[in-house]
Amino acid sequence: MLRYVARRLLHLIPVLLGISFFVFLLVHLVPGDPVRVMLQDVGSPEQVERMRKQLGLDRPFYVQYASFVVRAAQGDFGRSIHTRRPVAQEIAFRIPYTVRMAVAAMLVAVVMGIGLGAVAATHHQSALDYGTMVVALAGVSLPSFWFGLVLILIFSLHLRWLPPAGADTLLHLILPAVTLGSGAAAIIARLTRSSMLEVLRQDYIRTARAKGLSAQRMVYRHALKNAMIPVVSIVGLQFAGLLGGAVIVETVFGWPGIGRLAVDAIFNRDIPVIQAVVLVAAVIFVFVNLLVDLLYGLLDPRIRYG
Repeated sequence: MLRYVARRLLHLIPVLLGISFFVFLLVHLVPGDPVRVMLQDVGSPEQVERMRKQLGLDRPFYVQYASFVVRAAQGDFGRSIHTRRPVAQEIAFRIPYTVRMAVAAMLVAVVMGIGLGAVAATHHQSALDYGTMVVALAGVSLPSFWFGLVLILIFSLHLRWLPPAGADTLLHLILPAVTLGSGAAAIIARLTRSSMLEVLRQDYIRTARAKGLSAQRMVYRHALKNAMIPVVSIVGLQFAGLLGGAVIVETVFGWPGIGRLAVDAIFNRDIPVIQAVVLVAAVIFVFVNLLVDLLYGLLDPRIRYG
């Protein structure tokens, strides 16, 4: 197990280097002079030259990249062009908010998704099955910004039960978590249903049914556990995406996470912040995928790591 983890971590090194290279290219892919773009074409020649030296853009390309990798590995992403604060501090301030919303949204998604998927599978081709899948299809199809605005209209403006925006209390977390979790719940429900239907056709399930094992125990203790491996994969990917920053939902609800930070940085043409957010999101994806692979062995003892 430890050898497998060590080998996977070594394999991540070229992946992370590739990601860092493409993130670094962001500043060079900007049309025109990136420094003038960041200064919004209002800086004097002296300011342009000073910022070019500050960003290291006056040095050779390979020197710039090596410096970027070394500083990023130390958690140094430079300073924000807009706020003049270290980018690492900006991200460190925003990440706890994103983690809080992502965890709450995944709780909503997992509970709703697995529950609806299991119910649909155990009532296959019934009205309950079709109704559950219609709800799941709606959850996948509805745009998150539209669904979030509908929730604000109903629960904030009309019923006045929940605040429409902000991040001061747990009440502020409910609407963003439901909005973000509903789309993930729909995907998890569809996958849980198809995976459970496949497991319920296995010989050992028919044997357990023939031996008189109760339907509840057979489904939720045996079938559901064995159907979870593909579900864990999609849960991990969904959670990584949420941690990477739910840009639209954070913008709709005024949630101060890294997704909102990325939107503000794009409007302010703050390239150091954009680079840092993209790199952090990519690293989160990579390590969450590794964690998902390790969870497979806990769900299925037949899986062994070489």
